Parts: sequence; structure tokens; C-alpha cells
Amino acid sequence: MRSLAESLIRDGKIQTTAEKAKELRPFVEKLITRAKIKTLASRRLLVSRLGSATIVARLITEIAPKYADRRGGYTRIAKIGEPRHDASAQAIIEFV
Repeated sequence: MRSLAESLIRDGKIQTTAEKAKELRPFVEKLITRAKIKTLASRRLLVSRLGSATIVARLITEIAPKYADRRGGYTRIAKIGEPRHDASAQAIIEFV
């Protein structure tokens, strides 16, 4: 989850399997909710969950302020096309 969350925060949108996207959504939404609380304890918790201080800084300074007045539902999952050769349905997860 950590690497998927880092990719989503860095790029704003990623393509993955539908199952991984469904698992990633609550993980990232909890991180964004925590990032809206700008305290040292919140920053430390985010660094422990994500592992990268640069990703946490981007989350706190760029992404969380966009959703300051929103109470949830920060991400959107859109299923795309046919499954790949291994029959795994693909989806795009992105910020709203």
C-alpha cells in the first residue's frame, strides 16, 4: 500500500487492478484526513506510514489544502476496459 499511495500522491492518478484500487482508497483517504491537521504529531505519523518526507510535504502543502472544506471522498475509482491477459480488471484511481 505504501508504494501505491506514494505513486498516487506524486502523480495524482495511477492505473492498477480494481482490487488494489479498492484497498488503496481508504488508506489514502485516512492519510489526507490526517494531513489536514497540521501538527508535528500528524506529520510524524504520516512519515511513519509513507516513509518519505518529500511525499508527506507534498501531501500537506499541496493536496490537503484542496480538501480543507470537504469531509471525505477525496478519491475516485474508474474501471477501465477489458481485463488484461491474466483476467484482472483494471481501474484508475485519482483525486477528485
